[in-house]
Amino acid sequence: MMGQIFLALAGGCASAALFASVTSGALISLVLMNLAPLPLLVTAIGWGPLPATIGGILATMGLGATLGLADALTFAIGVALPACWLGHLCLLGRPVGHGSLPDHRAVNATPVLEWYPQGRILLWIAFLAAFSASATLLTFGSDAAALAHTMRAVLLRFLALNDTSISADTEQRIEIMVSFAPAAAAIVGMITLTFNLWLAAKITATSGRLARPWPDLKATALPAMTWIALGAAAALCFGGGILADLAKIAAAALTMAYALAGFAVLHTLTLALKSRAFWLGSTYAFAVVFIWPILALAALGVADAVFGLRRRYLRTHTPPLPVP
Repeated sequence: MMGQIFLALAGGCASAALFASVTSGALISLVLMNLAPLPLLVTAIGWGPLPATIGGILATMGLGATLGLADALTFAIGVALPACWLGHLCLLGRPVGHGSLPDHRAVNATPVLEWYPQGRILLWIAFLAAFSASATLLTFGSDAAALAHTMRAVLLRFLALNDTSISADTEQRIEIMVSFAPAAAAIVGMITLTFNLWLAAKITATSGRLARPWPDLKATALPAMTWIALGAAAALCFGGGILADLAKIAAAALTMAYALAGFAVLHTLTLALKSRAFWLGSTYAFAVVFIWPILALAALGVADAVFGLRRRYLRTHTPPLPVP
């Protein structure tokens, strides 16, 4: 018990320190703040969700006492809750495969565990990123006009501008940035949570604390009906009011989820290419530099969900054996 309390304190303090580093104003603090879920995720995946939950509660209380209630709620919703829940999902497993064995063999056999699918974890990441972005958005106002006004004021403050010093072209760019801000927040949250979960799993696997075997990431697939939810959210984006802003957040998070699934599809469809590393590296580079390839990868992910591209490819191509 004392060990779990120590782990909770260590994980909570580390996560709270990374989150609070943004108050320093240093540029590096933006990177550190985005790594705030990492200590709690490592604690949850390596030692279980209970010490991570305790650490998240203690960190939230400490931030509330030092930085205020608003920052504490932001940490709880955007950092502690996703870290603890995703760590719990990673450790979910159920025994399977003994139904066809004779009774005497089933008693002595080691249970084969079916782990919670990584595609469903990816969908949960999208939901948590959308929930966090939506909760933040709703703190700016209760209607579309108030939201736009507050986001514009925040953006002007961030860019060190004021209403009297901006030109018509700058005003138009600001309006575009305000329009895309909710979707951008969801995308950043999606990327941050995914990267932190991957890095936490790598750390725990390296230390020998990862309970589940490392998953085949190129087999990651979202649940079958997710593309219908994406279509519904995209349709609501063309409406008006606060519902359209919330729909933009949901559509952006699901689009990013399908883009990550699209990367998995690409890793599968290029298995037989001799220059596979070059094409994959080029795709990653283009996606980071130009952004728009993300939409093409999301379309590839949706196409795989609808038409089963990976399944059809693997029927006609034998995957290469892993290099020992």
